[in-house]
Amino acid sequence: MAFPKRLLVPGEELVLDLRPHPVALAMPVLAAIASLAAGIYLMTAFSGKVDTVVTWISLAGIALVWVLYSVRRLVAWLTSHFVVTSDRILHRSGWLAKQSLEIPLEQINDIKFTQGVFERMVKAGDIQIRSASNDGPTTFEDVRNPEEVQKAIYHQSELNNQRMYSGQGTPGPGATSPPAPARAPRAPSSTTELERLADLRAKGVLTEEEFQAQKAKILGQR
Repeated sequence: MAFPKRLLVPGEELVLDLRPHPVALAMPVLAAIASLAAGIYLMTAFSGKVDTVVTWISLAGIALVWVLYSVRRLVAWLTSHFVVTSDRILHRSGWLAKQSLEIPLEQINDIKFTQGVFERMVKAGDIQIRSASNDGPTTFEDVRNPEEVQKAIYHQSELNNQRMYSGQGTPGPGATSPPAPARAPRAPSSTTELERLADLRAKGVLTEEEFQAQKAKILGQR
């Protein structure tokens, strides 16, 4: 089942939608096989003695291992999604009871992945993300191709930062709005110009003739 795109916000793009690596099912499968083998052995070994009691105990043990561990892990694998979008990292799991974890890309401080020898052979591993919103790192287990996922997260983080710095993204809390463009200076009024000319005449800068000429010019523009 794919990640439901209805959970994406407008303008958000889905980059990666990964289910846990099949290696996550190794232990549940081994536990189911081991419990089945042990149950069959007990029912065979005690056949003809306390056959009914041993049979019921064996069947109950098999059912407990399968339901409480193997089937439960299978359902978790089928319903888990590790998602990388253009804005955040999401991890959703659960069928009836849902669990969800979200980390915005701009809050990521550090990403690293770990792989054992066997995990490197099958291209699986764990990704550890340290973000500004969490006290400690968050670990996502059994991620497919963890090195490529790490690169994809770094790439989307860079693109997200570029959008935010260029003003295309939504400003977060505390972000300042860009300064408003400066207004063109308003032209002086006729009254102000006449007062200035009268002052210049009083100081002897303008003669009476020059004052009258400038006054007629200003009044003629009205």
